[in-house]
Amino acid sequence: MVLLLLSLVAALSVAWYWREPLFGEWRRQRIRRQPFPAEWRQILRRRMPYFRTLPVDLQLQLKKRIQVFLAEKPFIGCAGLEVTDEMRVTIAAHACLLILNRRGECFPNLRQILVYPGPFAVDKVHADGSGVLREQRLALAGESWTLGQVVLSWEDTLAGAETPNDGHNVVIHEFAHQLDQEHGRANGAPPMFGKARRARWAWVLSAEFEALRQSVLDGRHMLFSSYGASDPAEFFAVISEVFFEQPGSLAEGHGELYQVLSEFYRVDPLSW
Repeated sequence: MVLLLLSLVAALSVAWYWREPLFGEWRRQRIRRQPFPAEWRQILRRRMPYFRTLPVDLQLQLKKRIQVFLAEKPFIGCAGLEVTDEMRVTIAAHACLLILNRRGECFPNLRQILVYPGPFAVDKVHADGSGVLREQRLALAGESWTLGQVVLSWEDTLAGAETPNDGHNVVIHEFAHQLDQEHGRANGAPPMFGKARRARWAWVLSAEFEALRQSVLDGRHMLFSSYGASDPAEFFAVISEVFFEQPGSLAEGHGELYQVLSEFYRVDPLSW
């Protein structure tokens, strides 16, 4: 009798543990079966120029990802901003570009997206040349927090969306950080399966990061923004922008880097 009760308790515990993941996936399947709203399709055409160049299967997949993203992730307007469907769809489209051909939940740690009308002010503590910590107020276009928030400037989001081949897109940048932060603080090594893949990633990105840092010191121009030289996490976010927006230049000048990013993101923008 005792063994029967223990077995029953164990079975109920397992059922409870799997209840939310199973229910969550069932709910997402229902969302994916719903028609994609016509007005959202028009927003995609206006605000995501390279949507039309995506293969048909990726277009469909992206729309389904957007539907789930918008159903699960709340948007909050800041500094008096009223969040519209145009803002929500534009941000979701560029964020979901990073998770095509993946299984599972969209950005599982993400709890909310905060949207400001323009650049927002934050106080940052940094060490000066003598090692003294000083507080500095900065105007930012975006931030990604490990607590599950992404903060974006709508003005900068629009600027990144309107010029799809300049290598700068704040939504791609911040959501690359979200991928990097899935298992903790961002460090430029987002979670991935396979010891060999992780080793190759570390070797290629370390070499490219050091090359960028040296080019900044030498005052030489490179494909990547000098901001990527600040630390490995920012480097990963910066090269993610270039991967999606300037794939030809990246593949031509940094072939191995393009390959590891293509493997990680599971897409090949050169074919679009």
